[in-house]
Amino acid sequence: MTDYALINRFRQARRDGSLAAVDGLHAVKHALRFGAETLETVSPDADAVLRLAAEVAPDIIPRLAGELVQVAVDDFRRLSPAPPDTGVIAIARRPAVSAAAVADGPAGAPLVLLENPRNPFNIGAAVRVAAAAGAAGLLVTGPQDPWHPAAIVSAAGLQFALPVARAGGISEIAGPGGWRPVIAIDPLGEPMPWGRAPRGAILAFGAERRGASPELLSLASRRLAIPMTPGVSSLNLATSVAVVLYTLKA
Repeated sequence: MTDYALINRFRQARRDGSLAAVDGLHAVKHALRFGAETLETVSPDADAVLRLAAEVAPDIIPRLAGELVQVAVDDFRRLSPAPPDTGVIAIARRPAVSAAAVADGPAGAPLVLLENPRNPFNIGAAVRVAAAAGAAGLLVTGPQDPWHPAAIVSAAGLQFALPVARAGGISEIAGPGGWRPVIAIDPLGEPMPWGRAPRGAILAFGAERRGASPELLSLASRRLAIPMTPGVSSLNLATSVAVVLYTLKA
């Protein structure tokens, strides 16, 4: 018998701004590892999930084993637009964090700002890089939600490891009175080598198609250009974030 209540809970979680739908073992792994409050974790084959977790993330086994509930295969397939091959999906509460709180985070680490990104998979990949490189947090302007289920999949759930939020606009976090200097990534900016960035700088990346807006560029104290082979005029957003974070960290 179809469990419509279960299906409705998971579908609602994908539309609820206070919750996160966490698809797949890697995303669930990071949610559990970084202390997420999970409300429901399900699988059509709990034993298989626990065996895989024992191989890739044994540290989460005690908690995962205590929370994992087995559900019917047909029900599981209806919990996600693309049911994960690893056979586990969870619902978790999003951490309550504001854009202002992210901007006021650790002074020594850079903050990543994505201006009006268009693709949730790009956002998630940027979150993944920012978490790996030790950024203070990641902020997004525009309509895209950095907690969109596709962004969570792409980030492998590292939204739970890194402060992530959506800001109302650039000036909300980088306007007059903000203590973090703004460095914009711009094709017309300074060529490498860039030297060192100020402590706690906002590393700002424009939209995939249009690049940094005039407003963003007007707030920047520096503009940096990523070198590319002549004739090549496109670089993935998350790749750009990785290049800048690791170059300035070196």
